[in-house]
Amino acid sequence: MADSRWGAEETILLVKRAQQGDHRPRFWQMSKLTSKKRKLSVTIVGPGRVGKALAFALRSLGYPIVSVVGRQPASARKAVSGFNKSGTPAKVFGLEQLAQLPVTDLILITTPDDAIAEVAEQLAVVEFERTRGGTVLHTSGALASDVLGPLARAGFHTGSMHPLVSVSEPVAGARALRGAFYCLEGDKIAVQVARLLVADLKGKAFSIKPENKALYHAAAVMASPHLVALFDLATELLASCGVSKKNARQILLPLVESTTDNLIATTPERALTGTFARGDVATVRRHLAALSGKDFAEALEVYKRLGLHSVQLAQKNGLAPELLEQIKKLLIR
Repeated sequence: MADSRWGAEETILLVKRAQQGDHRPRFWQMSKLTSKKRKLSVTIVGPGRVGKALAFALRSLGYPIVSVVGRQPASARKAVSGFNKSGTPAKVFGLEQLAQLPVTDLILITTPDDAIAEVAEQLAVVEFERTRGGTVLHTSGALASDVLGPLARAGFHTGSMHPLVSVSEPVAGARALRGAFYCLEGDKIAVQVARLLVADLKGKAFSIKPENKALYHAAAVMASPHLVALFDLATELLASCGVSKKNARQILLPLVESTTDNLIATTPERALTGTFARGDVATVRRHLAALSGKDFAEALEVYKRLGLHSVQLAQKNGLAPELLEQIKKLLIR
């Protein structure tokens, strides 16, 4: 079976160089072999949106994507058909074909969270005899590297590398991965390998304690997927005024963009504008009345919850205490 992986000795050498200040995200062959630089060879398990985006991004930087694994070979081939049209095609395997995988430097597990433990178990069984010093990283935001325990016991270096970007489509996602923030954790070698990947992607790496991964991911969900849900809710409200949903989106998007521009420029309390920032008690009362119909029960609950937090931001910004108290009373009725 072909082995396109670096050994532990070469990986550790690279890590030592990185610790000495050489953070070039490349793997160098030992002088006995060749003086030519070479990138990590990669296997991707889970050709979904994140998996394909990482495949596009890494291959554009010279990383050979040797193989892609999906639940079924046919579905995996379909998933990577666009990716395989350019460059050297990746070999495609189903989960039941793991024993046939070529050995690579790095395995990226980009499956849904609920499948990671199962994949780790299956990989550990087939890889145990031929693994010494390889690295496995998963891309879950909510799970720590301990979910890869079977692979760690099989001889892999294990960690997690979560890209803090929204990936809804692989090609655009590949662009978004360049310069993104990445949350890293795991064993020493795995984190160093992940840092080298992030550096090549011109990204920014940070680390948190494994026990904080779920809380970290909850923050990410509130900042992105929940923002989408909130926008959809606002679109529905505007559509209820007689505007088409398509036009409602077009009308509201510039408002969202100007809000994110404010957040880029300053703190949340200073970025807060409008009704709560001004302490417009009468306007809050009108909003609550407009949302009191049975069709808007969900929007009313969201408005109240977020309104209470907006009050806290307005308080930090020095809004008069009497106005804050009046608004709070309206929101907690």
